[in-house]
Amino acid sequence: MAEKDDWVVTVKEEWERMAPSDTIGAAEKPHWDKRSIYRIPESVMDQNMKAYKPQFVSFGPYHHGGHHLKPMEEHKHHALLHFLKRSNKPLESYVNSLAEVAQSLKDSYESLDLVWERDTSRFLQMMIVDGCFMIEVLRNFKEATNDYADSDPIFSNHGKLHIVPYIQRDMLMLENQLPMLVLTTLLSVENEETKKNEEFVNKLILKFFCRNGFSHEPRLGKCLHLLDVRRKILLLEDTSSDAKRHDSGGNEIIRSAMELNEARINFRKSNTQSLEDIALKGGKLRLPPILVDDTTESMFLNLIAFERFHVGVGNAVTSYVFFMDSIIDSAKDVSLLHDEGIIQNALGSDKAVAALFNSISKDATLDPASSLDRVHKKVDKHCKQTWNKWKANLKHTYFRNPWSTFSFAAAILLFVLTNNIHHLAIQMIRSPPLSPPMP
Repeated sequence: MAEKDDWVVTVKEEWERMAPSDTIGAAEKPHWDKRSIYRIPESVMDQNMKAYKPQFVSFGPYHHGGHHLKPMEEHKHHALLHFLKRSNKPLESYVNSLAEVAQSLKDSYESLDLVWERDTSRFLQMMIVDGCFMIEVLRNFKEATNDYADSDPIFSNHGKLHIVPYIQRDMLMLENQLPMLVLTTLLSVENEETKKNEEFVNKLILKFFCRNGFSHEPRLGKCLHLLDVRRKILLLEDTSSDAKRHDSGGNEIIRSAMELNEARINFRKSNTQSLEDIALKGGKLRLPPILVDDTTESMFLNLIAFERFHVGVGNAVTSYVFFMDSIIDSAKDVSLLHDEGIIQNALGSDKAVAALFNSISKDATLDPASSLDRVHKKVDKHCKQTWNKWKANLKHTYFRNPWSTFSFAAAILLFVLTNNIHHLAIQMIRSPPLSPPMP
């Protein structure tokens, strides 16, 4: 009974401290407006855990210390040292600047564990380490700062190709955000000029996510965190002709084998079995023969893992798997390649082979410095040629089966007959009537 009385007293005191009824909404508004980083409810999380939980690196307090994320802490600390060395500013300058806005940073999170609420020093340490690491990743993606080793697992060209895509994905998770105030504060201490340019961080993030950029530099305004910037980028319109021309390069999509065949690209078996022996010449795309059996999936997955984590070994196998997945969408693609002697199917069904390549290529990337990327661009250029593109669309739309072919032919015949009848009718109207024969 005493516990019930205590609860009544507590609620009564809170009720008395509340603002008048007609102003209560306005009084509570600042409290809710400060929040921008939220925890995903379990009911939503259960639908796809990996879509909401970082798999590689943590940013902020929600997933800090996760067992599978701990290996990245060493790389974060390494990036912090590079950031400080390059800025030539003492660590205390950054700590003091963030300390002034510590409460605002905490208020950005929907809920914080007590350990972060009570230990501001530890909270700021995490903000600085995570913030500097994020800035270094954003900077090095486009142009290397050249003070990292060529074999660095994260900041080398190898890291950009194999590791940064995972970091990039984790950066877009709602529970894994840093308040934008962290990045702007760190950068303004490093360089006073960035404080005057409120769009500086937005541009850094835009370049990180948009490889081709925009025809003009958009102004995104005040953003809450990196995910908010990404959202605004997706909502931008850039419809100028220059932008369209700019966007047409570098984002080519390799078409399926059936679509390439419709665009007058014929498949031929390469002279060797080397996975790098792929070339397009004279409308013929040569691919090495490959036996697909029960060991293929495990072999490729482990080869991809080896290339991903061993700096300097190259990316040939990963690029090959990416390329093959691009031209294999369905069992029909496998069947076409099988007919040309490129795929030897020991799995039993063409559908199983298609599913295998579609699954092992997950997270695989095409090395832009590889010979396959050049083949990729040549294939795309061929398909974009006006005549080939028109013929492929026509064939794809009207000649995929006998019934559609018949329908198309019937439509053409009907058009010709209708047109002839129309002209005949006009001639009859315009011609004078025949005179009756003279007696």
